[in-house]
Amino acid sequence: MDNQTQAAETVAGLAVPTDWPACSIEQAQALLCAPDTKFEMETVTIRGVRTRVWKHALGSLPELARHARNHGDHTFTIHEDERISYESWFRATRALAAELAAMGIGKGDRVGLAMRNLPEWPVAFFAVTSLGAIIVPLNAWWTGAELAYGLKDSGARALICDAERWDRIGPEANGLPDLKHVLVCRGDAAPDAPARRLEDLIGTPDRYPGLPEGDLPDADLAPDDPATIFYTSGTTGNPKGALGTHRNILTNILSSAFSAARACLRRGEVPPAPTPKVMLTIIPLFHVTACNAGLMGGIFAGHTMVFMPKWDVVKAFQIIEREKVNTTGGVPTIAWQLIEHPDRTKYDLSSLEAIAYGGAPSAPELVRKIKQVFGALPGNGWGMTETSATVTSHSAEDYLNRPDSCGPPVAVSDIKIMAPDGGRELPVGEVGELWARGPQIVTGYWNNPEATAETFVDGWIRTGDLARVDAEGFCYIVDRAKDMIIRGGENIYSSEVENVLYEHPAVTDAALVGIPHRTLGEEPAAVVHLAPGESVSEEELKAWVRQRLAIFKTPVRILFSGETLPRNANGKIVKTELKPLFETEQA
Repeated sequence: MDNQTQAAETVAGLAVPTDWPACSIEQAQALLCAPDTKFEMETVTIRGVRTRVWKHALGSLPELARHARNHGDHTFTIHEDERISYESWFRATRALAAELAAMGIGKGDRVGLAMRNLPEWPVAFFAVTSLGAIIVPLNAWWTGAELAYGLKDSGARALICDAERWDRIGPEANGLPDLKHVLVCRGDAAPDAPARRLEDLIGTPDRYPGLPEGDLPDADLAPDDPATIFYTSGTTGNPKGALGTHRNILTNILSSAFSAARACLRRGEVPPAPTPKVMLTIIPLFHVTACNAGLMGGIFAGHTMVFMPKWDVVKAFQIIEREKVNTTGGVPTIAWQLIEHPDRTKYDLSSLEAIAYGGAPSAPELVRKIKQVFGALPGNGWGMTETSATVTSHSAEDYLNRPDSCGPPVAVSDIKIMAPDGGRELPVGEVGELWARGPQIVTGYWNNPEATAETFVDGWIRTGDLARVDAEGFCYIVDRAKDMIIRGGENIYSSEVENVLYEHPAVTDAALVGIPHRTLGEEPAAVVHLAPGESVSEEELKAWVRQRLAIFKTPVRILFSGETLPRNANGKIVKTELKPLFETEQA
């Protein structure tokens, strides 16, 4: 194929070859996945199911760490004035792994990880997994009780956290009998027992270059050994721990590269050789999007990852200009704020090449504006905690032409649309439940065989999302079958908030619904019915929730119903009748 773009026309502000697409999705995949190519596939048996996998994928996270060490003195992470090279990160990882091994942490043990995006985060992640232990990244926004639940449910023997998280977890520590070791970083003073300062073991990041050389331990790991437990918000009960393997998480590296190469072929260009980029990583690493899809590919390619202590649009502009950031994003909220801030034109943002996001619905208008305002390519995709991130991927001209789609699946994955009873596959164009399969599907839910059996069927995952697929294989998420609310990429399950509302003595009926928000996708809102003779204000109920759950789960609006809430014949609240109440109120 010619490296140069053909004579072009404009689609939504993007120059597109007149003969675009230069090849079909099937043709691009056949070219990219041919024998003896980077994206060659093979079929292996995973938990009794024959599964397509990337033939040349790395086999374990320690292999990835050793590969990344070859990037040497190239900068890996930037956090304010701290710059950590790949070699320094590897030395700190090796040192921490040795300390954990001395504590008795080994294969199969669970270790919690709770902190902001800090240079210590990837050190802890790879130190734990290099031992064959299972890392448990916890939502840093959770309350102390929520964090304690994740530690107790996973049976974590150790915890690595920052001081802010330990301040929340410490009061709950007596209820965590399995937790034997706690390492705390970034504290102003030495933490109370049983916690110790992480810096006393491996030093502060500026001292990482002086740590001893050496290799990671040999943990004798196989691709399908367990590596991670990411907690996912469901619609009922407590969060469930999705147990992922080394193969699950590492599949993302080649999946992301494949998607980028496919976009090039669709344009009629030869995919360029990979080069290190600068990434402004805004979304938290405890999300699979940032960790599995972002961090893993970034480490493999030798990218530089810039962390922000706290999201601030103007500071983001300053970082993009100073560090010549090439890619950023995370959720649609971030893209909207970058576009709409009045100070945007004061900064040189010309280095931006791509703004990608997922985790929340996005308006087609955003897809076009990213190209028009920044000259950058938009991108999104679909995945979930249980799929270890990427299943479908969407970018460039394909995204501009189908802005309401989340793209086609990557080559090692399959999707299908099933009838509600799961008994038959629906034809092209019909809406049903989205099922997905591939080497990135997790093994199941930690210590929850009932939920595992309900969700995972013969290698497929029943996602609970309602979707349709067009004739070319592009997926369109239509709605969520579950009562999930996704606020700016953060999952909120309704029953948890409703249960807290029910705990208030004045409330006898409560329901949480998602209401549209232009940049966040949606926000939580509640309708409540009070007991006769009781009274409580909207602000009092918001404060009640805020004291008991992470702040992002607090309803932004609470309406009061004079009658009990509408229910169907099965006694379930009919939430479709509640959402219009907020439209009427706003009108």
